[in-house]
Order: sequence, then structure tokens, then C-alpha cells
Amino acid sequence: MNAALRDSLSPFRHPCGGLKVRVNGEACVLRCSGALWIPGQGTLIASDLHLEKGSAFAARGQMLPPYDSPATIAKLEAEIVELDPAVVVLLGDSFHDARAIARLAQADRDRLNRLAAGRRWVWLEGNHDVAALAEALDTLAGEVVTTLSVGALTLIHEPQAEPAPGEVAGHLHPCATVVAYARGVRRPCFVTDGRRLVMPAFGAFTGGLDVRHAAFAGLFEPRPLVAVLGRDKVHAVGWDKLA
Repeated sequence: MNAALRDSLSPFRHPCGGLKVRVNGEACVLRCSGALWIPGQGTLIASDLHLEKGSAFAARGQMLPPYDSPATIAKLEAEIVELDPAVVVLLGDSFHDARAIARLAQADRDRLNRLAAGRRWVWLEGNHDVAALAEALDTLAGEVVTTLSVGALTLIHEPQAEPAPGEVAGHLHPCATVVAYARGVRRPCFVTDGRRLVMPAFGAFTGGLDVRHAAFAGLFEPRPLVAVLGRDKVHAVGWDKLA
């Protein structure tokens, strides 16, 4: 990481094992779960849950274990229990397709509504779930928005060609391959240059796109910090260390 980027981000290890950095001056904690915690705003952000992806694949004859939604909601619940956020923002593609809410088990709907109780709960529209969110509030608590300002940050699902100051986006499901001990390990990651941040996918069945893919070209200048999710730490990895 070059000196200018280090000065902008001011990264250091947070007690939770994540990395605390500054994006557009706003203190942000990159958590091991792949969620983003904004302590000064009491706001928890998770992107790309893709609930009911397993059932969508099953409907097309590709059988996946039907446990992605409960696993993803349990992961989100653990973050909420630990942090007790005043605001939860789900940063788009919370549902895998237009029919996902209809396929969501009642127990999972009830669990989401319990998590939303007593706090602001925001569903931000993504490219997969616009149609689903049009009907979401019939059965699920919260509000639906296209963008949202949180402190010095601007939340949106897809990274923009001309980003607003402090843009936080998802959509691309970034991951990185790091070589250690003569083998490569591929893990989800955050990517940030202090001007904008792209979040990893939070869902259980989401997969990822390598940060060296052309889709990331031009988003960051200079070369960004790649913050790779480990089991109990988020690891800052230099661009030259990526496979």
C-alpha cells in the first residue's frame, strides 16, 4: 500500500478482528462476516444476500441444498446480536429473483421481521430484486430505497462510472486469490481506495468475481486496498501479492 493510500485509509486492526478504515473520512469497520459497520452512525450494512438462490436453481433442475436462506439470515442475526445497530441496510440483491419472497419460508420471514423490530430496516434495490422488493412490504418490515446517505457515505447497489463521494456499493461480489505456502486461497474481500468501497457478497451461495477481472478496471485509482476475509481476521493484502 502506498503512503498516500495509507494516509487516506488510516487502517488498523479492530478488536473484532476486522479492519477499521476511513472512506471519504467516515470511520468504517470491515468485518470478518463481510458486513460493514459504521460505528459513528450505528449502521450495519450487508450486500448481496441473494436469499432463495438455492430454490431458484432447484426450480431449473439444478439441485442445491435448500439451506442458503436460513444460513444467511443466521449470519446476519449474529451480526445484529453483537452490534445492536440502530439501522440495518441491505445493499441490494437481497433476494435472488422476482419470486424469491414467495418461496421464502414463513419461519424465515418471521425471523427477518423480528430482526427488524425496534430499528430502522432498509432494503436498497439491486438489479436482481427490484420486482421482489415492489411486493416486499406486504409481508416484510422495513422501507425500500434506491440510494441512501449515511454520514459521509453514499450507498448504492452498483458501482457508478462517476461515483458520488464516499460511494459504497456491492453487485460485483469481489474475491481475491492469495498465494501462501505454495498454494492459492480464494476468499471474498472488500476493495477500497478511500474514495469508494465495494463490498463482498454476504449470502451463503453467492460466489465471487476476482478483483483482477476487467469489471473492476477503472473503478479505483490508485491501486486499492484489498481486505480479504479470514476466519477471525480481515487481512490487508497488497495488489502485488494477488495471484
